[in-house]
Amino acid sequence: MSEITLSIPDESALALKLAPEAMAAELRLAAAVKLYEVGRLSSGAAATLAGMPRPLFLTKLSDYGVSTFHMTADELQEDLKRA
Repeated sequence: MSEITLSIPDESALALKLAPEAMAAELRLAAAVKLYEVGRLSSGAAATLAGMPRPLFLTKLSDYGVSTFHMTADELQEDLKRA
């Protein structure tokens, strides 16, 4: 497992109002959600990065306004035609 040290401004740490361990978990989750949203990680890989089971990760996506589905309008329309 790789380890990364991240320095954040004191103002950001104060704004988050979290203990260091909770802040680390929040930042891992936020990174995992964004990487999933832009298609860089699968939901399983993102869940692993976030340190949680995939079903829980998928439920957390809505907290960040991210859809669990990655379909364009055209793909959805095509899928509906086949249904």
